[in-house]
Amino acid sequence: MRFDCPIRLESARAWRTYHGGKVLDEMHGVTPASDTHFPEDWIISTVRAINAGREDVVEGLNIVSGMETTLKNAIAADPEAMLGAAHVAKWGMSTAVLVKLIDAAERLGVQGHPDKAKAMEFFKSPFGKTECWHIVGGRTIDGEKPCVYMGFKPGITEAKWRDVFDRQDIPAMLGLLHRIEVKPGDTFLIEGGMPHAIGKGCLLMEIQEPTDYTFRTEKVTPQGFAISEKACHYGIGFDNMFTCFHYEGFDEAETRRRRMVAPETLETSDAFTRTRIVGYGATPCFELERFDIRGTCDFAADGTFCGLYVLSGKGTLNGEPIGPGSQFFVPAACTGFTVVAEEPLVIFKAKSAKL
Repeated sequence: MRFDCPIRLESARAWRTYHGGKVLDEMHGVTPASDTHFPEDWIISTVRAINAGREDVVEGLNIVSGMETTLKNAIAADPEAMLGAAHVAKWGMSTAVLVKLIDAAERLGVQGHPDKAKAMEFFKSPFGKTECWHIVGGRTIDGEKPCVYMGFKPGITEAKWRDVFDRQDIPAMLGLLHRIEVKPGDTFLIEGGMPHAIGKGCLLMEIQEPTDYTFRTEKVTPQGFAISEKACHYGIGFDNMFTCFHYEGFDEAETRRRRMVAPETLETSDAFTRTRIVGYGATPCFELERFDIRGTCDFAADGTFCGLYVLSGKGTLNGEPIGPGSQFFVPAACTGFTVVAEEPLVIFKAKSAKL
């Protein structure tokens, strides 16, 4: 395997408890396109999707295109060439990042994730599950525009949260959170401990810490799929689960101020525009950039690795055809590469935790 150029990866669709994925099918040329239990495309993933009742199914791991090996195994074969010596010294063979393209046809169940301290306490993991959502599209379903739910309103206590959970009063549960309609270009930082739910119709790029630790407070999904107790509390029990939520509440204006991330144009020319979606100034956990390429764009080597995902358009990467759904792992040892747009390209570049 060559480490001096980007490595193409196969799509890694992951089973989830909710329905979606029709837009992903369309991107990948799957016919007939439909919403199923595979609503997520995992990107540069070395993390298994964990689903109760499907523990024997290996999914969510990217496979190196043309080879019968996972990206995880490819990294293990030469960690420094793939990740860089400084990254390996700090994080070992973990990429310290996971990216997903999510197409939700139903509202996801209300959930939360551990912060780093709780992840270490309960899972002995240095990574929690802080994540960032960048809205890239959406569809109106049943007359409802895409929206997200996030953050407690003022005055919510653990006792109130447990009460609506025990009664499974979903309207009341949603009423404790802020409902925010979204549009393409909106970006939200969802830190570990913050309750949230992605609304139906959302198409978003998610970048996160590399775990699948999820605490669910709805025992039945909006479409009627039953969630086991273990899948709700991820094996740590309900008493421990409720300690993982952060019970700080703000009004909607303050929630937007704290959680919405403004884009920053880093470079622009006739050939391309480079925009920082979320950077290390907002969180040390990851960085995400967007490239809108209209001509030729040269990517210089910088000694670190990254992931690339083509959202739309048509062109070539080092002469190799690329289009919607194409994804690549760019090793730290990569000497640089060139993208040429035949039709305007939108490419996301994901970087790992700050060193």
